[in-house]
Amino acid sequence: MPWIDFPHHEDAYVRDAAGLQREWARLHAGDCEPFPARSVLVDAWIAYHAGDFHRAMKLGLSVGLDGYSVAHKASCTYASYLETNEKRKFDLYEEVAERCERQQAEQPDNPAAWYWQALALGRYSQGISVVKALTHGIAPKVRAGFERAIALAPAHADAHIGLGVFHAEIIANVGTLIGGLTYGARKDECHRAFREALRLNPASPNAYIEYANALVKLEGKKKMEEAVGLYRQAAALLPADAKERLEVELAKEQLEEE
Repeated sequence: MPWIDFPHHEDAYVRDAAGLQREWARLHAGDCEPFPARSVLVDAWIAYHAGDFHRAMKLGLSVGLDGYSVAHKASCTYASYLETNEKRKFDLYEEVAERCERQQAEQPDNPAAWYWQALALGRYSQGISVVKALTHGIAPKVRAGFERAIALAPAHADAHIGLGVFHAEIIANVGTLIGGLTYGARKDECHRAFREALRLNPASPNAYIEYANALVKLEGKKKMEEAVGLYRQAAALLPADAKERLEVELAKEQLEEE
């Protein structure tokens, strides 16, 4: 099945190798990914940031384990923002989670191996319903993955976002008491995780969007005004690449629905 094309092509998202290296710190403030040593992976990341997610995934997988990070990110970004077929979306998340098992075994100190599995399982859980995912025992693995990524890379802003989402989803679905006693989910930890993510990467549209979603899940209408403010902040950001453009557009859509 062909992948859906990225709909917002702009020259600003297309870089050569020198441009990619020059802007790497900004582009990867969220995931602490090191600049690639192999030219094929440079090409893969160029494709990723330009929105050619399928090419990025294929190039990453072509070199094996060392290309898993870009393959994971391309697959999850595409599944989260562009794929419309639910089965295909879930298949992509499952493929990422399975690849991470091998990566964790062979690269246990690579935060990407833990982060992307947690993210993929978390997205999968949201798709099938968090309650159903809880009965399958997925929640502890999601939390452990984000926490392991943070332990390995404390500045991994995206892992802090993921941890914040975890706390919000658990509490929203099973309540504060059961969420805290059974899964260790707490409102204060949710807020702390998002504040840390925004401190580490204030240019991330996703951080504002997910925090807004979390506030509504935790507090309902009484936090709607604050959530709308976060959506506005996300919508006002200048996207640095294709993923951020998709997130900014999502924030704009959310504001139009309010």
